Amino acid sequence: MLIEENKPLAPFTTFQIGGPARWFAQATSEEEIAEATAWAAERSVPLFVLGGGSNLLVSDAGFNGLVLRVALRGITALPAAKQLEPLKAAGEVKAAGEVKGAGFSPYANQAEATRALAPEGGSSEASTVRPSSSTGSGAAAASDQPGQRIYRVAAGEDWEHFVQRAVDDACAGVECLAGIPGTVGGTPVQNVGAYGQEVASAIERVRAFDLRERAFVEFSAAECGFSYRRSRFNSADRGCYAVTRVDYRLTRGGAPTIRYADLQRALAARQAEGRELSLAEVAEVVRGLRQSKGMLLVEGDPDCRSAGSFFKNPVVGEEQLQRIAAVSQKAPPRFPAGPQPENLDRVKIPAAWLIEKAGFTKGYRLGAAAVSSRHTLALVNLGDCGGSGGHDERRGASAAEILALAGKIIAAVEARFGLHLEMEPVMVGF
Repeated sequence: MLIEENKPLAPFTTFQIGGPARWFAQATSEEEIAEATAWAAERSVPLFVLGGGSNLLVSDAGFNGLVLRVALRGITALPAAKQLEPLKAAGEVKAAGEVKGAGFSPYANQAEATRALAPEGGSSEASTVRPSSSTGSGAAAASDQPGQRIYRVAAGEDWEHFVQRAVDDACAGVECLAGIPGTVGGTPVQNVGAYGQEVASAIERVRAFDLRERAFVEFSAAECGFSYRRSRFNSADRGCYAVTRVDYRLTRGGAPTIRYADLQRALAARQAEGRELSLAEVAEVVRGLRQSKGMLLVEGDPDCRSAGSFFKNPVVGEEQLQRIAAVSQKAPPRFPAGPQPENLDRVKIPAAWLIEKAGFTKGYRLGAAAVSSRHTLALVNLGDCGGSGGHDERRGASAAEILALAGKIIAAVEARFGLHLEMEPVMVGF
């Protein structure tokens, strides 16, 4: 495995911000993940596991340790009834979440493992589709259980590619998550969600490398501890695991999820025609909504140099909701907080609404850092967009400027509403 030194990290992030990694490696197999993490452990070097770089802010000083980029690729369709067979074939199935031996394989044999995680351009059989194909022909070859299908997806696979694959296969469950940048491995970490869907509702199993025990482990969805934008991987067990694979259980021939208000409005005219909407139609409308808010990666679009939503939507109780309404003299928009027991009698308030009511308009800037011109929930790196004043915008925003702007927004929202906004991106090197 190649270990590079002083590797610039900004090109690996959608923010296009940050200093270099002292050391950098890219893993295309589980064996290389074990090798790279061992290299760091032997030298007592800090380790950061990098995925698609779409939800992080790297410090201007960079990261004084090893950045390991997970680049495992491959999508395999499995009949839902066969989900546990590879585990049984590999040996004794231990309690879910229990550490397996380092030699444990989630596949029935080495041939299946090679096919499932083969890099783009490698040989394949019909049941495996690599990033270069989105025809759905691979899934058609699988002996499907009516109504459901399991997709076993390597962590380095592009998330948008997998969503398109599922839509092409007429498998419902992730269509509202179209257009989200990043890789599959990051989706269970953040419990990625948008437009009325969360990956928690589709995830069947997560496979990861335990950095403490140096062994591969598997977690059921229930053991991942999912809640709004949270999982065990970014809370209690932050920094303890490197996700290598995610299994999704989707519904073949299922109807699209249309429960989010913006999406309902965008689809109202089509629904009025009285016909059933396809997954492809819904995914395309979602992408359009994301683009209108600067949340779709489009080359040359300055609003795309961001980490997407920079703040989490606060979840509040009735008392807090009434206090916010009294201060603003208007009831804030609200959405269901989720089905978890802790969200009983609680609602979600759009952070964008709070930010605007605290005095920050679209396009507000601080140096080369700014609030997106299309959505107040996103902070952007203006880069070479021009402007006046002493700041040299051509060099782009610094991480310090982004955090200064975020801090100003947080302080203003807290001063007016008594509510502390939580930043969503992962902070690296601070």
